[in-house]
Amino acid sequence: QFFKYESVSLSCEVQGNSAGWRLKRNTFSGGSSDCGGNWGKPQGSSCTVSLIPSDSGVYWCESGSGEHSNAVNITVHDGAVILESPALPVTEGDYVTLRCRYQGTPSDHTAHFYKDGSLIRTETTGEMTIPAVSKSDEGLYKWDLPPPSHPTHPPLLPPPTPPLPPPPSLPPPSPPLSSSLCLSLGWWLPSPSL
Repeated sequence: QFFKYESVSLSCEVQGNSAGWRLKRNTFSGGSSDCGGNWGKPQGSSCTVSLIPSDSGVYWCESGSGEHSNAVNITVHDGAVILESPALPVTEGDYVTLRCRYQGTPSDHTAHFYKDGSLIRTETTGEMTIPAVSKSDEGLYKWDLPPPSHPTHPPLLPPPTPPLPPPPSLPPPSPPLSSSLCLSLGWWLPSPSL
């Protein structure tokens, strides 16, 4: 997951020889195409993309003979906040980390985590971990970034002479920024042995 205007470099690296491999993508807006056509800047076996939301899609490497790599999903967010999670659904017992990202701030910031509307944790690292996820952890998770603090009153100064117009009032506090996701568990039964 990436923010709008982040730059990413994707490489096609093959053991032995990367020559002849090219980066391709399939997006909702543009179908399948190669790097350098109408998107990305090719540099050898790499492609650099300054991302916008329409760049969201599936990316993979392909050889001239039709061989291809595993695909990766890239999602570009137009907003300023992202709640990162593992691929969903998760399996019971999995170690899960939910990570808050807010564009333009360091990765270690205070975040309030909510589950189904109730505050469950405040973390100063911007991350929340669930060591062994269980059915009781299912739900809608949300985080918010506390708004910046403003002084409640302007500093007290002696009255000026001659009188000046009253000072402007302080701006209202900024609303918190937030993002959410629904965490669900996948249940798979082992195949019967033959």
